[in-house]
Amino acid sequence: MTRGIVLLSGGLDSLVSLGLTKNIKLALTFDYGQKSADYEIKASKAICEYYKIEHKIIKLDWLKDITYTALVSADELPKGIENPEESAKNVWVPNRNGLFLNIAGAFADGEDYDFIVIGANKEEAKTFPDNSAEFIEKINAEFEFSTRKKPKVVAPLLNYDKNGIVKLALENNIPLQLVQSCYAGGEKHCGVCESCTRLRNALIANGDNTYIRELF
Repeated sequence: MTRGIVLLSGGLDSLVSLGLTKNIKLALTFDYGQKSADYEIKASKAICEYYKIEHKIIKLDWLKDITYTALVSADELPKGIENPEESAKNVWVPNRNGLFLNIAGAFADGEDYDFIVIGANKEEAKTFPDNSAEFIEKINAEFEFSTRKKPKVVAPLLNYDKNGIVKLALENNIPLQLVQSCYAGGEKHCGVCESCTRLRNALIANGDNTYIRELF
């Protein structure tokens, strides 16, 4: 039987990717000093308990020292999705997905995992190139040379936007009540940051009121 690793932030994309994929045995959650780190870890822990998989927290304290965006600084977080290019610039973390996947690749190589799941998706690929099919293709090519195990990076949401991702979650009984997608962090989603706006809009598009009341 194949065994997999998931990159789990506790957010919508990573939760749904986990919920759709069989034989994931390990989740990696990364703490790089982001404002929402404590809440992401709390949500990820609850998700791993729900799915009964192992959970490891990887601290990357040095990453915040070379990250000058609103996710880690005192700067105001971007609101809404009217200016996605500007928003992407304001929340960019240097080589984040590349770094996370290479760490997961080391786990796969050292502990015999066959694949790595990431929540890359069509909507965010428009402004974040490390969510694109081209990026997934290149990282898989890298692992052909940088690992002996040659784990496969898979992105089950690669052809979906947020509306489609929420639809998949509702159809597959994925526990959206456990989601932590807010950039700000908090017991409730702020409802105004870019990530919250995308989640809320997708819930509305799918006619959901239950999770909107619960999360926001």
